[in-house]
Amino acid sequence: MKRWKRWIWLTAVLLLLAGCQARTQEPQSEAGAEEKKIQIGLSFDSFVIERWLRDRDMFVSTAQSLGADVNVQVANGVVEEQISQIEYFIQKKMDAIVLIAIDGKALTGVVKKAQDQGIRVICYDRMIPDADTDLYISFDNRKVGSLMGEQLVKACPDGGNIFAIYGSPTDLNVDAVVQGFTEAIAGSKLNIAYSGYCGNWLAELAFDHVNKGLALTDDIAGIMCGNDDLAGQAVKALAENKLAGRVAVVAQDAELAACQRIVEGTQEMTVFKSVEQEASIAATLAVALVRGRDITAPGEYQVTQTISDGTYEIPYYSIDPIAVTAENIDEIIIDGGFHAREDVYLNIKPGETLTETGGRHHDE
Repeated sequence: MKRWKRWIWLTAVLLLLAGCQARTQEPQSEAGAEEKKIQIGLSFDSFVIERWLRDRDMFVSTAQSLGADVNVQVANGVVEEQISQIEYFIQKKMDAIVLIAIDGKALTGVVKKAQDQGIRVICYDRMIPDADTDLYISFDNRKVGSLMGEQLVKACPDGGNIFAIYGSPTDLNVDAVVQGFTEAIAGSKLNIAYSGYCGNWLAELAFDHVNKGLALTDDIAGIMCGNDDLAGQAVKALAENKLAGRVAVVAQDAELAACQRIVEGTQEMTVFKSVEQEASIAATLAVALVRGRDITAPGEYQVTQTISDGTYEIPYYSIDPIAVTAENIDEIIIDGGFHAREDVYLNIKPGETLTETGGRHHDE
């Protein structure tokens, strides 16, 4: 009888100890899982341009679905602030850093610091030169410029003077856009009568540039703008000079306001770039790099190209842009779900003409 009671007592003690051990080990297991979670630092130039908010939301949601946490920082156009953010990411031992550079050349040094710590670095939409980064993902910026030039040539068959209002001189993509644009209008009857850059992509500078150009000549057929934000200010300047709708304006990004101007007749074209696609692919490749996958090997979003960053050949994932005009805006923008029909046509009914207010004629 005593042996039986002793056996029950020992069994109870062993079960109690086993339960305590299981309880103490469980939090350790969860902590280990948390430690393995991928950490990505994402630094934006600013959120002044409409599209960056879309990029942020899609990148974060995609990364989270793949088991990564994203720390989003915005530098508000201040290079020193962006450098400080990268140093913060290094201090926090991020697994990867994704950068929308304000001034690529200014970031090369701090990017190398990150690489020395084994952190993967991705250039998102804008190149960082001489840094040998792990990936550059962007749209074909030379083609963006070509599409703008081709549309101006088509919209101005008789040729004439045009203004070229470029983006920020510190954004290396601008050089590629200018190159594509210049090549597209070469041999045409178009003449660049005035050109200027908009430092830090400040849209107000486009307004000033157009007025400076008009002071030289108001005999213009078209204006090329670095993006839709600049185009908005260019159209404003044209409107104040009673030229809105009489001058073909081309730009890029397919912002809602630009799409509205296209159907209203005050902007000729915008270049659509599927930023959700770019952000989703970038997040997927960032996670793949951290996990040690060879992104140049066959697999999801295989990187098959390289591009020179000035010193090194780096992996390059290129996405094709699409020209959007009044003729295909419903198909590309509305049917594609980028903007809602009621928003695009907010100020005009389909088929309506605004010629009496100076806008271009639009028929569906």
